[in-house]
Parts: sequence; structure tokens; C-alpha cells
Amino acid sequence: MIRQFSLLDTLIIEADKAIKTVFGKPETTDRPTPGYELPEETLTTSEQALSNHLMRVNHAGEVSAQALYQGQALTAKLPEVRQAMEQAAIEENDHLLWCQQRVHHFGGHTSILNPIWYAGSFAIGAVAGKIGDKWSLGFVAETEKQVVQHLEEHLEQISLSDKKSRAILEQMKTDELHHGTVALEAGGAKLPQPVTLVMGLMSKVMTKTSYWL
Repeated sequence: MIRQFSLLDTLIIEADKAIKTVFGKPETTDRPTPGYELPEETLTTSEQALSNHLMRVNHAGEVSAQALYQGQALTAKLPEVRQAMEQAAIEENDHLLWCQQRVHHFGGHTSILNPIWYAGSFAIGAVAGKIGDKWSLGFVAETEKQVVQHLEEHLEQISLSDKKSRAILEQMKTDELHHGTVALEAGGAKLPQPVTLVMGLMSKVMTKTSYWL
């Protein structure tokens, strides 16, 4: 039997998820961190700085992805779609934790703009879910496609010596490809080009600002 929550209960649950995502430790699948068995290579100062910046960008992206999935799960009409969104959100939390670990390893901090990324992405996800499941799933597929492109760019930029960060990025890429495929197979619709262009522009704004902040 599926439990029905009141509006107040739902607001408290969503607020708890947001706080844990941005400031705490959200629920994960407890998968081991990719590359945990690899040795920590000595990096130059510039290589460490680059890895720190890129992993902060990826962490901010995962905060946005988490909020997107939570927003869509909240308004999804079909139970199976809602369940798929919630499962993807838990897997995205793995990425969130892995990126955070690397940022802290390099003595850096996660983006101070994360609360803004979460709020904005949650709203977008909720609206997408409200419009309809096929468009919501299509939004997921396009988001994951763009995330994979960013990950590929980061793998080209990051030092080959930073094997631990590279292992994390490779696993994230595999997971994102899977999430995108699942969304399409579940009935996701292809988004109009103007929408994908706007999504790409918003993504660039987030990555550019999170790189420094």
C-alpha cells in the first residue's frame, strides 16, 4: 500500500532532501568510490587547481541533477516514472559524494551557489513533471546527454596523473548514459531544439560560475 503524504509532510520531506543534498550527506547506494584502490599520484600545483575546479563544477552539476530528479518525482503522474526518478536521484547522490570527496582532497570547497542551483533545478523539474511524463523523461534524456558532453570535456582537460578523479568521471559518464537511455526507453519525447539550446545556455552559466565560485 502506497502511503499518502499531506502537503505539510511533503514540504518537510523535500526540505530535508534539499538540506542533505546541499549541506549534508544524502542517501546513496553505498557503492565504493571509483578508483579507491588506485594510488594517489603527485600532481603539480596547477594540476591540483584544475582538478579542484573541475570536480567542483561536477559537484554543482550533481546538485542540480538531484534537484531536477526530486522535482520531477514530486509531480510525475505515473508511479513507475516516479520510482525511476527516485532511483536515479539516489544514484546521482553517489556522484555528489564522490565529487565532494575529491574537492575536499584538494583543499577546496563546493560551490557557494549550490542552494541556487538546487532551487532553480527543482522548480524546472517540477514544471517538467507537471507538463507530462513523456516531456519530463525527454528532459532527463537531454540533460544527461549534455552532462555526458561536459564529462567528456573534463576527461580531456584533467591531468592523466589524476587517476582517482578520472575514474570517478568515467563511472559518472557510464551512469549518466544509462539514465538517459532508461528515460528514452520509458517513453521520453525528443525536446524541441529551442528548448535544448536554452538548456545548453543555462548549463554553461552554471559551469562557468561554479568553476570559480
